[in-house]
Amino acid sequence: MVSDAARKVKVGFFSFTEITDAAGHRAYNEWHMFDHMPEQFPLPGVVFGQRWVLTPERRAAARLTSPFDRIHYVTLYLLADPVADTLDEFFALGAELHAAPGRWFDARRSHVAGPWRLDAIASAPRVAIRAEAIPARPHRALRVVVGQAAPVETLCATPGVAGAWRFTPDPVLASRRRGGVDEPITLAWIDGESAESDVESDLEAVRCSAILEPITPWQWDWFDRDVPDRGGAPPSR
Repeated sequence: MVSDAARKVKVGFFSFTEITDAAGHRAYNEWHMFDHMPEQFPLPGVVFGQRWVLTPERRAAARLTSPFDRIHYVTLYLLADPVADTLDEFFALGAELHAAPGRWFDARRSHVAGPWRLDAIASAPRVAIRAEAIPARPHRALRVVVGQAAPVETLCATPGVAGAWRFTPDPVLASRRRGGVDEPITLAWIDGESAESDVESDLEAVRCSAILEPITPWQWDWFDRDVPDRGGAPPSR
């Protein structure tokens, strides 16, 4: 088992994002999946990254206080040491892409964003892989809790939960965060239908508790069900 000190992932960089143009979800997903996210992976300190969608159906069952009541997507990048250098490169690349013609998507607002320190990880006893590998394992859905959630070991005892990670707001990284959220963020990776009940321990201590779904390329019609998804090739940029 990998010790806490030897763990590759040190920080999770989150973005809780709203698309401000109701007709812009397809364009946003094309940009983020085929352009923006792939550009992050060559950075030496970026270990992994993924994004999830809060569909209208999932939103109806979620607990969302401001500003989380406006979000459509959650993005997570997992970052390694040296954290300060990794974040410098991460932000520098973002500025470079923002300034490059055709490389940015303007109809979006990241209400809460920045680095949270990885604090605890666990995997369910039935899952063979290590807890460190859980983010790379296929899953049906992701429970995101902002606030005081149950311990990760407790979450992993829930049927259908494959693993759970908790991130805490590190004061050293506070200047890199925006959105005024200083609560922990807990993630529970769901691979079974029976895990869709609440995982938080105290609703009053929770600012966000929602189940989001992984994003499959070209299957982006959650917010426009009357328009068939035409599929096609990635944009040529």
